[in-house]
Amino acid sequence: MLINGEWRAGKEYFDVKNPYDGSFLDRVPLSSKKDVEDAILSAKNAFSVMSEMPAYKKSVMLSNTAKIIESTKREISELITKESGKAIKYSLAEVERSVQTFQFAAEESKQIHGETIPMDASPNSEKRFAFYQPFPIGVIGAITPFNFPLNLVAHKVAPAIASGNSVILKPASYTPLTAIKLGEIMTEAGLPNGALNIVFGSGSTVGEWLVESLDLAMISFTGSPSVGKRIKEKAGMKRVALELGSNSATIIEPDADIDMAIPRCIMGAFSNSGQVCISLQRIYVHEKVFDEFKEKFLGAVKKLKVGNPLEPDTEYGPMIEEKEAVRAEEWIKEAVEGGAKILCGGERKRNIITPTVITDVNKDMKVVCNEVFAPLVTLIKYRDFEEALDMVNDSKYGLQAGIFTKDINKAFRGFKKLDVGGVIINDVPAFRVDHTPYGGVKESGIGREGIKFAIKEMTELKLMVVNL
Repeated sequence: MLINGEWRAGKEYFDVKNPYDGSFLDRVPLSSKKDVEDAILSAKNAFSVMSEMPAYKKSVMLSNTAKIIESTKREISELITKESGKAIKYSLAEVERSVQTFQFAAEESKQIHGETIPMDASPNSEKRFAFYQPFPIGVIGAITPFNFPLNLVAHKVAPAIASGNSVILKPASYTPLTAIKLGEIMTEAGLPNGALNIVFGSGSTVGEWLVESLDLAMISFTGSPSVGKRIKEKAGMKRVALELGSNSATIIEPDADIDMAIPRCIMGAFSNSGQVCISLQRIYVHEKVFDEFKEKFLGAVKKLKVGNPLEPDTEYGPMIEEKEAVRAEEWIKEAVEGGAKILCGGERKRNIITPTVITDVNKDMKVVCNEVFAPLVTLIKYRDFEEALDMVNDSKYGLQAGIFTKDINKAFRGFKKLDVGGVIINDVPAFRVDHTPYGGVKESGIGREGIKFAIKEMTELKLMVVNL
């Protein structure tokens, strides 16, 4: 554990294993209630330092973090692959994105400012001068998932530091080693003691201790809707940012560039074994191009290499654990029993599921209406664009959606009508860059990530009025 700048052992430990072959990687301490209380005290004390720190110093620390990550990217990417099962090429991409995330934070830390207010707009204040300024809010509790163990941590830690807050990080128990590495890097980059604390344990213990603490100003959580709802119920008056799940959809219009859409849909559906909150799960294809798309898509899916994620040409490896693969397999079987047809895949070996494409589904099947979080995608035929928009919206989720079309009017129609946080034209909903606003509606969450926008969540506006 990282508490007040020191690495602390624990009385109890848990093993971290490689999900691909089950090999032992390391042992990590379970945090006790006392450990968490110490981390909170450490973060409170560090906040007094961070909140007074000038912008250029925060920028230097964040820029140093980006540089160190860049210089060790091969080491970190292999660590990510070993503990998460992510294919090495996607781990490398995650590390490269994390470099950008910290660099964006370094730049944004120098752009936090307020504005003046024209007080003579009101007859009662014409001789007054006023302005407002954002201030850091305090201790941020960051609870992160396994699927992006570096970049999703970066999206919470980096804006918190940039805005002058302190952080207590609880990473997923599947992937704590990447968080430890980041703690080492940020310490080397010059972060003050206590500005970043790292604790380990389950959401039902360590997570709840953080959520219920009166000393935390905010909880930033990425994970399942069920846990997100529980956090919101228990957080009291804290700010809460929730980045939750989805069953993201893409629309393929008749004028779409099919050959361009195929590889993007492959990536969107199957990267990281489909364990991405914006993973492509529903593809709505116009009836005029359905057969062409299906034939080309299946041909590309069948060429995917599934296996050892450390091999450079592997597209994806295992799911994070076997029980999740079993769940996905059960959903596939349930769909088939309900009349769905498996076009390819659907087979499971331990925690690896072959890339699965299903059609003839209905909207009530779990593989359509719930978040499958597995290497599975459904193909659904439609007749007109408005119908497709309605089918995309017929979901309890609303994170991102994609539309492949050359018609700018349809692009803007989709942007206006789709009830999601982001509409991606001529690409899949899995597209994201790290300085854009990112988040969803409905059960996909509340609040926005993306450094500039996360900083707004982590600061409070304060007004000053001077009577002249």
